[in-house]
Amino acid sequence: MILSLALCTIGLGLSGYTLDVHFQPQSLVCVNAGPFDCRAVLTSAQSSIFGIPVPFFGIAFFLGLGVLCLPFAWRSAEMWVHWTRLAVTVTGIGMVMYLIVTELFTVKEICLWCTGVHVVTFLLFAIVVTSMPALLAQED
Repeated sequence: MILSLALCTIGLGLSGYTLDVHFQPQSLVCVNAGPFDCRAVLTSAQSSIFGIPVPFFGIAFFLGLGVLCLPFAWRSAEMWVHWTRLAVTVTGIGMVMYLIVTELFTVKEICLWCTGVHVVTFLLFAIVVTSMPALLAQED
């Protein structure tokens, strides 16, 4: 599906931008009002996991999923490709849930760029989950 590949490209761009902001906070362009403060989120102690900036995980996610969303992968007769795509998106949505909880309850700020990544990840999750029944029917 071309839409899934386009979403991976958007997610990759958003993750790349947030990684740049992680290292160069002065390059941030974002609303800073009320509960929205991208700088607070992207430079917080929670913006790294095991010393690795969270956007690196986003880049790895969207690159890997992007390969699994290439047209030849969607047409693959190999079911492991489709199950892997599903596992990757389930992992991604789990990470999104963790990050949203972290933003809301630990950092107590919301990053709009991060929210963009979360929305893209959710849309990819929805596409992959809803495509699985048809893909499983092909297996029979």
